[in-house]
Amino acid sequence: MRRCGKKELSPTIETLLMSGKDPLADRTNREVPVTMTRDKTRVITFRVPHNAAVQIYDYKEKKARVVFGPELVMLGPDEQFTQLSLSGGKPKKPNVIRSLCLLLGPDFCTDIVVVETSDHARLSLQLSYNWHFESDKVTKDDKVVESEAAKLFSVPDFVGDACKAIASRIRGAVAGVQFDDFHKNSARIIRSAVFGFDVNQKVRDRFHFVQNNLIITSIDIQSVEPVDQRTRDSLQKSVQLAIEITTNSQEAAARHEAQRLEQEAKGRLERQKISDEAEAERSRKELLELVANSAAVESTGQAKAEALSRAEAAKIEGEAAVQQATLKSQAMTIEAESELERLSRARAAEIKYVREQDELEINKVREMVGIDTQKFKDMVEAIGANTIQAIATSGPEMQVKLLKSLGLKSTLITDGSSPINLFNTAQGLIGGLQGHGPPAPPRAIPSAADSDDY
Repeated sequence: MRRCGKKELSPTIETLLMSGKDPLADRTNREVPVTMTRDKTRVITFRVPHNAAVQIYDYKEKKARVVFGPELVMLGPDEQFTQLSLSGGKPKKPNVIRSLCLLLGPDFCTDIVVVETSDHARLSLQLSYNWHFESDKVTKDDKVVESEAAKLFSVPDFVGDACKAIASRIRGAVAGVQFDDFHKNSARIIRSAVFGFDVNQKVRDRFHFVQNNLIITSIDIQSVEPVDQRTRDSLQKSVQLAIEITTNSQEAAARHEAQRLEQEAKGRLERQKISDEAEAERSRKELLELVANSAAVESTGQAKAEALSRAEAAKIEGEAAVQQATLKSQAMTIEAESELERLSRARAAEIKYVREQDELEINKVREMVGIDTQKFKDMVEAIGANTIQAIATSGPEMQVKLLKSLGLKSTLITDGSSPINLFNTAQGLIGGLQGHGPPAPPRAIPSAADSDDY
């Protein structure tokens, strides 16, 4: 800490600084013990707790500044703390609480107010007020508004001033009502007197002190006691009498209610008996009707049942015959279709067999013709064209020999320009075959048109 010249303070502020009390936790403790001695050459510091404010006045600059907690305050050479002297106790007495910081609340205080009704009944009211300072106007854009902050310390004893203002309003309101009315509606009378009414004639929820932005939010009526002993005795007697009257009236009302309930129960019982007898007669009548109906149903039901059973039996027999004929026709249809399918498959298999046999025979003949043709071609190629020409130009006997040497029994050589009677030739061939046994396989007869050499 920086040392300087001696800094003198007033004894009260000196005591408050050296007491070491927590302004928030020890606010109900009225004793201010001095636990240490201050070194007057050191800088004076004070820790401002949270939600509290301290006013420091500079006598040289003629200017005051307000510091809001939590903050550590250091006094300048010409600065002094502003001491707060607040009212305390019950009822409130001035200069009971001394402090350097102002708590911003919310908090409460209790006061005792003596009032007198219009019928001269003096009452002692113990009331508790919830209060807080409106701190929204103090700061704007995170900056302290000096004019609004100064309002917090504009009333030296805000507790006493608020309690006196509230007590005066309550006394004025209670003075215009009688004791019985106040005893029944004390909370409504006190709240309306303190908070007032809005434009909708509803009780407001706050009482605002414009001078220092103090807000009273609620009032709790802790006790109401008469001040005069005679009034207290009269009140006790009236209360006892009211209790007795209430008890007697409740007993009489209970007896009357019990009698009324008894008469109602008897009436309900008689009505129930009459209704039960009527219901029994109706039930008996319905029983007789049901017996008669059952006898009639029993007499006609047997004949009807027999007729229905015979008709049902005939119906079943007819349906069975129809179903049997249907099944027989279906069986015959199935049998005929099966036989038709079998025959169709047999005919198809036979046709396929014949076709395959014909194809095999055709292939056989085609191959035999091909073999004979190839044989003849090979023989012609072996003899040669010149030899065949010599045979053609030679005499008949020579041709016969040559043909025999070739193994040919007959041949027909033509140039294609002279017609040949093939019918006579065929008949001669057939006659020759009949005289020599089974026919030989047919052979191809070459002609001049089959070769380019003739």
